[in-house]
Amino acid sequence: MQLTITDLFVISLYFIFNLLIALWLRKRATQNVSEFFIAGKKVSWWLAGTSMVATTFAADTPLVVTGLVAANGIAGNWIWWSMAFSGMLTVFFYAKLWNRSGVLTDVEFAEIRYSGKPATFLRGFRAIYLGLPINLIIMGWVNLAIAKILMSVLGVSKVEALGIALLIMFITASISTISGLWGVLWTDLFQFVLKMGMVIALAIFAVHASGGMDSLIGKLHEIDQARDPSSSILSFIPDINSAWMPMITFFVFIAVNWWASWYPGAEPGGGGYIAQRIFSAKDEKHSLLATLWFNIAHYAIRPWPWILVALVAVVRFQNDQQFIDDPESGYIRILLSDLPIYLRGLMLAAFAAAYMSTIGTQLNWGASYIVNDVYKRFLVKEKTEKHYVKISQAVTMLLMLCSVIVTFYMDSIANAWKILMAVGAGTGLVYILRWFWWRINAWSEISAMSAAFITSLVLQFGFNYNENDPREFAILLLITVAVTTAVWLVVTFLTEPEPKEILLKFYRKVRPNATMWGPIAKEAVDVIPERDGIFNLVNWLTGVAMIYSFLLGIGKIILGSEAVGILLTLLGFVLGGIIYYRINKKGWQTLKQ
Repeated sequence: MQLTITDLFVISLYFIFNLLIALWLRKRATQNVSEFFIAGKKVSWWLAGTSMVATTFAADTPLVVTGLVAANGIAGNWIWWSMAFSGMLTVFFYAKLWNRSGVLTDVEFAEIRYSGKPATFLRGFRAIYLGLPINLIIMGWVNLAIAKILMSVLGVSKVEALGIALLIMFITASISTISGLWGVLWTDLFQFVLKMGMVIALAIFAVHASGGMDSLIGKLHEIDQARDPSSSILSFIPDINSAWMPMITFFVFIAVNWWASWYPGAEPGGGGYIAQRIFSAKDEKHSLLATLWFNIAHYAIRPWPWILVALVAVVRFQNDQQFIDDPESGYIRILLSDLPIYLRGLMLAAFAAAYMSTIGTQLNWGASYIVNDVYKRFLVKEKTEKHYVKISQAVTMLLMLCSVIVTFYMDSIANAWKILMAVGAGTGLVYILRWFWWRINAWSEISAMSAAFITSLVLQFGFNYNENDPREFAILLLITVAVTTAVWLVVTFLTEPEPKEILLKFYRKVRPNATMWGPIAKEAVDVIPERDGIFNLVNWLTGVAMIYSFLLGIGKIILGSEAVGILLTLLGFVLGGIIYYRINKKGWQTLKQ
């Protein structure tokens, strides 16, 4: 595809606008490390929540969803839809606790919850582990997505595409370097509006080019008849022995994966850049509202434009060897064939926005670990805030260059997703319980991370479990979760609990639910014990039901079952009203600082 002067003008205007935002916020963001990494804890819920949504809407996301739908039908999306259970846990159980903790990064949590050398080791290890290999893998697959897009759209090689991506990343890193999290937040807001508008437009044009929704659905039924008449690519819940998605895989996603696995953006108990946005919020109320808005937008609003284009790609390219070998490319090919010429500049700008919103966050988030939890904590102490800001800017640029090298050796985005999920399997329960159970210690976390990593690698490379096979992926997760959970529980009971003074200090500061803090809560007589477990549990279950009512209701309406879809959507609004009423009646006053 050849770009016109108009296309180049639109794309240039987009980049200039982002840079102007960064320059506008530069002075404010570089005052100190707190302003640079968590915006001085002054952010409103709508900005923090939209930034979470924008960050998780990367250039890779539409491509991955296309690959999932091509392989496992609409139900294949339960690999990430199931994480709504975890996301809503963060909303009602953990957002306020993270905000109270007063930490700059989520790994700093280790030294306020635990003590001694194990806590110090855990903080440093997690900072390096998450800030370098995990962060670089995430940036690698995001780079790979934009490279695939550029290769298809501009007809360039992978090396040339990575060169262009490096230029875009340099602009993104410059924005992050100039304006820290403040720049990331405000550019995220602009970028989300742009990219959401364009993916909706592409879905409309793609369905129209396929003869309309009725024609598209008819062709999909024909594909079902050829593959497996007893199941359907359009099924939201897979049938038993479905050729599209085995029931065991669906069961693992719904019943195990969401609480057992660590995964960026959906960590059980919150963490990563989600926690970073929670830290940046004004108070506990804004933390809760930010994560609530994020989960609604992430799971209920965004998926369907991607899924529609994926379904069009399945119909259009079902016998195309290139699509069979690389189904993720289907999204880009539909873009090239169905999007009007006059919108292609805006679409490229939208993909740049999707890319930049995620890369900007990953650079700032990764640098926060390296600087705050390694450099400042262990290497160079007691320097000025300006010194640490300059180091943060340098680390941001270094991470950018390293991610390009990782991308060059990466082939599949979805595979990288699954590998990370498998490596983190079994650790989730520790992250959920460490806030609420006094007996968990630093060795619990260390043993869980080690057991999950070793077990996953042994199963994948020693016993040749293939994460691309749905059944084998489900079995891999189940075994890893079982082994990891057994290991960290045994280690917890074989090691000493944390010193009482550390536990009392943490309990007084964070004020978690007192139920599983029995001996500590009894000694902290100056703290009014919180007994909000049932209240939060009901809100969580109601919130999960609300998310899935909206998600499935919107899908039913789009795919032709209007009556059922409208009822489900109305149910979502009713459930949302119940949540608002319950919190408004009982909870807001407890969420204000």
